[in-house]
Amino acid sequence: MDDYPLLNVFLTMLYLFLWVMWFFLLFKVVTDLFRDHSLNGWAKAGWLILVILLPYLGVLLYLIARGRSMHERDAKLAKDSEAAFRAYVRDAAGTSEAGGPVGGSGHVSDLAKLAELKDKGALTAEEYDRAKARLLT
Repeated sequence: MDDYPLLNVFLTMLYLFLWVMWFFLLFKVVTDLFRDHSLNGWAKAGWLILVILLPYLGVLLYLIARGRSMHERDAKLAKDSEAAFRAYVRDAAGTSEAGGPVGGSGHVSDLAKLAELKDKGALTAEEYDRAKARLLT
């Protein structure tokens, strides 16, 4: 280890980090290129050829020319994914967009209405218990 100084270890780690970051950036650009629906096939092919033949310059030019729209596509994808997830959870839980049960009927909504009336003070604890027992039987 004496013939490999600490500065060389640091530089080796730095080069490795930059190499990994370079591949991350390259894959990000290529996936964004194929995800973009506003570009036609020839434009995508041209960008891809530029990125493959002159990788550093191609990626740098792509980020300069299309970096803002790249961010907008990422934000739209995240928003669409979140909306799809919320719709899936809503469908799986059987609730409407307002948060109540689908259709607004059934024991769950009746129990929720009873609990709301009890919380507002319109029902006493005994009245609430009797109505709840009547619903559950």
